[in-house]
Amino acid sequence: MLEEGGTDEFHRRPDPSAADAATPRVLTILSYVLEKLVARNDQLLVLGRQVAHDNVLMSNGEGVPQRILGKNFNAFHGVRAPNISIPKYLERLYKYTNCSPSCFVVGYVYIDRLGHKYPDSLLVSLNVHRLLVTSVMVASKLLDDAHYNNAFYARVGGVSNAELNKLELELLFLLDFGVNVSARVFESYCQYLEKEMLSNGPTLKIEKSVINSNTTSTVDDATEISVEDTDHTSSPSQLPD
Repeated sequence: MLEEGGTDEFHRRPDPSAADAATPRVLTILSYVLEKLVARNDQLLVLGRQVAHDNVLMSNGEGVPQRILGKNFNAFHGVRAPNISIPKYLERLYKYTNCSPSCFVVGYVYIDRLGHKYPDSLLVSLNVHRLLVTSVMVASKLLDDAHYNNAFYARVGGVSNAELNKLELELLFLLDFGVNVSARVFESYCQYLEKEMLSNGPTLKIEKSVINSNTTSTVDDATEISVEDTDHTSSPSQLPD
């Protein structure tokens, strides 16, 4: 589980079986967009640290800006980036929680709102997994008639229940509890994600209906993930709901 002082490693789950092969297209599209964004922001973070280091050398440690990365996402930061990839993590969330595909779009809307509201705080490999599990969980509570509780999402997401409870509150306060997403805003994000995928790969359309599945999956303890605890975005302009 993800607890303070734990090991910063996500244990990869086995490859999905044929029964799990029908991965929603939204996961493929969202994985591509997020991986590209995180890779860019990781590079910006490295460059920022290098500049800060050079400034220390030139100024003998005096008058050097202390902030390389905004502090608004600190609650979501791990010490090291988890080993599990973004695509595999999204697949895991979908497989075990049975949330509707629309939850992943709305979860991305939340993350993007944070990026617009706190432009000095980047979505990077240190925080993307915690932001994803928290955002998808909140979205499922908004969209799905039936959804798992925080304890189950924590187990699937590789964090402790206590931490996920704190992350949920942190996310809500960062968003000023603005979790409603209108049909117009939802559609604009679907179009943006599809356009991003189209410009760099095959044409894929996002599943836009909210699907409630009666199928349940049992979380295998052997697949649990753990991490040591501790953007800028080019998405659509923020539209009023």
